[in-house]
Amino acid sequence: MCRNITVLRGLEPAATSEEIYAAALQYVRKVTGVGSLSATTREPIERAATEVARITEELLAEMPQRRVPPQTVPPLRRPEVRARLGLD
Repeated sequence: MCRNITVLRGLEPAATSEEIYAAALQYVRKVTGVGSLSATTREPIERAATEVARITEELLAEMPQRRVPPQTVPPLRRPEVRARLGLD
């Protein structure tokens, strides 16, 4: 599991709901210590990630514009990651 949460504020184009949910899921899995979802962990993890994503979307909408965009590209915008996940 990755140790860093992706910076979403200031992306051009703006972060998508898919990117926000992926970051929320990464956060929830990190704080719970759940490396892979099982039958007993899937529902609570996904429910928490959905709530964190909703709150994150609200927060990003309220934040002022960044003067400098993030230095890293979110994973879901990288072709090699999308190919690995079967998203393209």
